[in-house]
Order: sequence, then structure tokens, then C-alpha cells
Amino acid sequence: MLELKDIQYRPSTSEEPVLQGVDLLAHASQPVVIAGASGSGKTSLLEVISGLASAQQGAIYWEHKPLNQRQRRWMCGVVFQFPERHFLGLTVAQELRLGHRRLTSVEQTQALQKVGLAQIDMKQAPERLSGGQQRRLALAVQLLRKPTILLLDEPTAGLDWSVRDEVLELLSKLAREQLLIVATHEPELFVGLSSAAYRLDSGRLHKLPQ
Repeated sequence: MLELKDIQYRPSTSEEPVLQGVDLLAHASQPVVIAGASGSGKTSLLEVISGLASAQQGAIYWEHKPLNQRQRRWMCGVVFQFPERHFLGLTVAQELRLGHRRLTSVEQTQALQKVGLAQIDMKQAPERLSGGQQRRLALAVQLLRKPTILLLDEPTAGLDWSVRDEVLELLSKLAREQLLIVATHEPELFVGLSSAAYRLDSGRLHKLPQ
């Protein structure tokens, strides 16, 4: 169980806090969707949860135990909007191995199988993959870290409808294995996925009826 209490966060580029007293309770195997307009602070919230940013106020707990920023970085896997822009490997194999000293071929294969890329050419450049394949590869990269919490920022952005359906089906499967939190400006796409839906507005989370 993940719990956020009274999170307040103001990035250095903003004069006002983008998160003002955010409270959230999320459980494993019960995906959470956070809706909000562009600029509402959804990405900032994911950055705080994942330990990539530090809140000025509030606390974050896992199973009732407080988590510091470093612990959250270890526990969380994050896939940001358009992750394909951040690929660093020259090949799919290199992309998967980044940050891993002892990654076995079996571990690589298992991660790719989980995201439906079992037959992919490991020597292919990531940027030559289709949009849907690139999202799947980004997910595989994070799954290799074995995250307890998986955070996704606009995972369907820029994809056509057929590919969106494939990605949503994949997320439904992944949600059975770890706590999944999705930030999106298209919450209607995730109605069948989430167990709890919220809207981030004026720096606060408001639970939506389902």
C-alpha cells in the first residue's frame, strides 16, 4: 500500500506550488488513474512519488513505513510521455542493458515477452521501431528494474487507436504484478483498467465517481 500525506511541491521554475496538500492511498493490483489538464501537475506528482523530485512538505509511506527519496527511486519505475525520445542505446539489446552490469539473456527475453516483444530483432535501433513497439520497449526497460511501483505518464499519447488498445491490454496485465499509477489527460481510455480515479485540479486530488 502506497500512501501520500499532505504533499506540497513547488518546482524551481514555478512561483506557486503545483501540488498543494495532495493525499493519496493506492493498493497493489488496484490501478490508479490520475486525470488532469496539461500543466496541472501530473508529471510533477509522478516525479515526487518516484523520488526524482523532493516535496517541500508531506510524507510518503509504503506499508505504513516512511520512504525517503532514495528508497522511492529504488522502488519505482517511471515511463514518461514519449519515452522514445530518451532512448540511449544504439540497439534494442543495448537499451535493455543500460544500467545493468550482469543482465542475462534470459532476463532480457523474459522482459520482452512480458511486453509482447518476444520476436523483436535485438540488433535493431530503438528509433526504427513503431510507436507501439517503442512504448513496449520503454516498459521492458523499467520492468528489468523489478519495480514495486510502476508510474506511467500519458502512456497512450500520440498512438493511433489500434495501438492504444494493445497498450491498454498490456497495462491491464502488468497491473496484476505491481502497483500501477497512470497519469493522463484522457481518463476515459482507462475506465476498464483503474480501480480508483482522481482528478488533479488546482494542486489537489479529487476522487472521481466510477
